[in-house]
Amino acid sequence: MQTNTLEIPQDILDSARIKLPDLKVEIALLLYSQYRLSIGKARELATMSLWEFRQLLGIRKIPAHYDIDDLNTDVATLKQIDKL
Repeated sequence: MQTNTLEIPQDILDSARIKLPDLKVEIALLLYSQYRLSIGKARELATMSLWEFRQLLGIRKIPAHYDIDDLNTDVATLKQIDKL
């Protein structure tokens, strides 16, 4: 996996009163809320488990990305399971 480096001066982090790991979480939350990252990629960036990231979304009142197409897919899957 290729990685990129973003240089952030320490005085910027100090002024924002944030540590680098916390900044990564904030970026992940922002990109997820803007529909720019999936929940899987966002939690990966935040270095959190899916459960932890979902809890944080709830605490921050950031809605899950779940639309009618997702619902229809889930219903179809449940119908297939029911046939087994």
